[in-house]
Amino acid sequence: MAKILIVADNRKRCAATSRGLELARRLGCKVEVVAFVWTSLKALDVSAAERAECRQRLLNEREQEMETRIAKLRPEGVQVSLKVIWDKDLVAWVNRRVAGGKYRMVVKTGRRTESMTHTPSDWQLLRECPAPVLIVADDKWQQTKPVLAAIDLGTRNKDKLRLNRTIIEQARDVAAALGASLKLVCAVEVSALLAELDLVDPATHARQQKQAMAPRVAELAEAYGLSRSDFVIKRGPVAKVITSEAARVRAQLVVMGTVGRRGVKARLLGNTAESVLELLHTDVLALKP
Repeated sequence: MAKILIVADNRKRCAATSRGLELARRLGCKVEVVAFVWTSLKALDVSAAERAECRQRLLNEREQEMETRIAKLRPEGVQVSLKVIWDKDLVAWVNRRVAGGKYRMVVKTGRRTESMTHTPSDWQLLRECPAPVLIVADDKWQQTKPVLAAIDLGTRNKDKLRLNRTIIEQARDVAAALGASLKLVCAVEVSALLAELDLVDPATHARQQKQAMAPRVAELAEAYGLSRSDFVIKRGPVAKVITSEAARVRAQLVVMGTVGRRGVKARLLGNTAESVLELLHTDVLALKP
């Protein structure tokens, strides 16, 4: 049985824990909740033994807190284990834990801020985590329903074609588990520079791309038992198309691919999934090729 790894929220939040446990119930997964505790104890003018005792007390308090929370939120029939870890590097620990491929996804509540000198763990997990990452929003639309899958219908790259299928399959399975409909969106992005130089007419280019994508839509619709009307193709930058369509249908979850980047390149160029998280207040499940 596959597992879902939930990164426990802090004391004032429980979005990831609640959402992860409910998904586990619906998907038939086991759950491992991991709560991180860390603070520098160097400033304490005490012996090493007393520092160790202080550290253990903090771990015990966090464990008791999480056991109480899980007892309140755990759906009947869901197997849950708890780990309380003394570690300030959340991302490295999670990446090591899920590297074996036994975890269906990692669930974490979003922290949607970033600077050149500080990269939140959300972004690091999106770029580096071997397992799919579900970033949960604290505040969601009311009465949300569809699951929205963002795919690239214009690609000929084999890895991206496989990723398209993975996105559809994951989105279909989650939508079925949630009792939600599945919608799919694809962006047709037109180079702003080419448009400004009148080398490309955006409307004509978008229309031609939609016509070229029609056979691919028909193929995927037949393969996955979908209607062609479930596919929407819009002109515009990828992140804005995804967020505008998610807002239009009030999607409860967006499933999309992400390309991991590191270092300065990641910070300067960003990532579509990260841009979507900045613009959209709903859950985002990010998958890698």
